[in-house]
Amino acid sequence: MTARAFVLDKERFSPWRPLSHVTWRYGLCLVAAFLVSLASALAQSPVPGRASALETLIIWLPFILKGFALNLLMSFLAMGLATITGVALGLMQISLLWPVRVPSRFVTHLLRNSPWLVILFAIMFMLPAELRLPGGFRILLPDWAKATVAFALPVMGNISEIVRGAVYSIPTGQWESSEGLGFTRSQTLRWIILPQCVRRAIPPWMNWYALLTLSTPMASIFSIHEAVSNAQAGMEAAGARPDLLFPFYLFLLCLFFAYIYPMALWTRRLERKYAL
Repeated sequence: MTARAFVLDKERFSPWRPLSHVTWRYGLCLVAAFLVSLASALAQSPVPGRASALETLIIWLPFILKGFALNLLMSFLAMGLATITGVALGLMQISLLWPVRVPSRFVTHLLRNSPWLVILFAIMFMLPAELRLPGGFRILLPDWAKATVAFALPVMGNISEIVRGAVYSIPTGQWESSEGLGFTRSQTLRWIILPQCVRRAIPPWMNWYALLTLSTPMASIFSIHEAVSNAQAGMEAAGARPDLLFPFYLFLLCLFFAYIYPMALWTRRLERKYAL
């Protein structure tokens, strides 16, 4: 095995890159299990006047997809917020001023090592239902918006660490060469270091977006109308039938897999392209 092949193999099976482990076989197994669950539900003794599991799923499909759209919206907004604040926090970690560097490192490690569910509960109960601004203006904060902020916080800590690691991975000779050419530290960071960090940060950034998307169903705990919550509402409206559990939940698994798997392919391609 060559050195490059060893590096690629090590990166591919690295435990902190979850998308590297996603293959089409998992999706095939999910689809097969979904079809088996439908067949099992259809094989049960039919009740006159009651819709089958497949018919019930088709009836509630638009409602579930509407909830899935909210999952995607929360993931987009949370990732955008986490990226902006995480990059700023990561740059603060490499500051030469210890009053800036030390608190930013503390915040980064606090967010990275806190359970997402605990952060979700804290934000949902701490943030008010509306913000009152001077002049009598009020901004409503729906539950899904508060959940979006909660999902952004742990990702922000990890984005901060990605930025810090990417900056420190640049050879020190480039800093020294820039200093010899008369560049200031901010100019070196802005025009030389950060552009090189983008390529190194994209694959882990995509991994964290995938994890964020897969974590958004936790919002169903607070009755936010995302995909899982809507699926549960559909099953309850259909009479809380046991034969609906597997078809509905396996459909949700297939839905999320169909969204995440293309991202996994793209991430692996970028990892190979930018491998050092």
